[in-house]
Amino acid sequence: MVVELVAAVLSAGAVYALAGMRVVQQFERGVVFRLGKLRNDVRGPGFTMIIPGVDRLRKVNLQIVTMPVPGQDGITRDNVTVKVDAVVYFKVINAADAVINVEDYRFAVSQMAQTSLRSIIGKSDLDDLLSNREKLNQGLELMIDSPAIGWGVQIDRVEIKDVSLPETMKRSMARQAEADRERRARVINADAELQASKKLAEAAGVMSEQPAALQLRLLQTVVAVAAEKNSTLVLPFPVELLRFLERAAPAQAAQPSAAPPSAAQPLTEPPAPTAPPMVERELDRPELGE
Repeated sequence: MVVELVAAVLSAGAVYALAGMRVVQQFERGVVFRLGKLRNDVRGPGFTMIIPGVDRLRKVNLQIVTMPVPGQDGITRDNVTVKVDAVVYFKVINAADAVINVEDYRFAVSQMAQTSLRSIIGKSDLDDLLSNREKLNQGLELMIDSPAIGWGVQIDRVEIKDVSLPETMKRSMARQAEADRERRARVINADAELQASKKLAEAAGVMSEQPAALQLRLLQTVVAVAAEKNSTLVLPFPVELLRFLERAAPAQAAQPSAAPPSAAQPLTEPPAPTAPPMVERELDRPELGE
């Protein structure tokens, strides 16, 4: 009878001891409540014991949590309706505060992230949402991290994933981008024309000092055109030949058009012809007095 009683007590003790055995993973911490009161010692990873029926162990995960923030509709500071979604990376740094100070720290962080995202949308311009996201991410991280510190949670990173715009705004931005690209293309073309005109002016100055350079350039152009077999080559007169003919024409016009003297004719100039003598007919006139 005594042996059976001892065996029963030992069995009950073994069952009671097994009920108090707990294993905490490496990425977890154990928060123990004894009769509803928090124990100061947070259980680390490994094997641990609690008093069944008296203690209650709650495990808290310390891994980084990736939480998507649902898309939030808002109006930017320049009155543009957008829809922005983000993602929050956070982790628990104080297991006791995460259990005591907040009922559900995941839900609390999610709601705080949505509220902060809507606030960021209202304070920012559309250009900032599209091009200056790093600054907005930092501001959003500070807004979420301030209350999360009291919850034993640390915000590791916040990223804005996507900014959805209305179709009308997308078309307007596309037209604006097209106009800007066309403006830049025109400026580049004008700059190229200016540089080309300067180079042509320098080339003209060199060719004016060395006229043969123009002929060489003309021959190079002819060679380049002749390389195309389907092209008709028209060879113009050399410019120097035209200039020579222009200078020769006034010289020929200045010379007299007399025939060259022969051997039989003297080299002296012929006498100038004299006018025929005038015949006076005064004698044949009748006198008025007769």
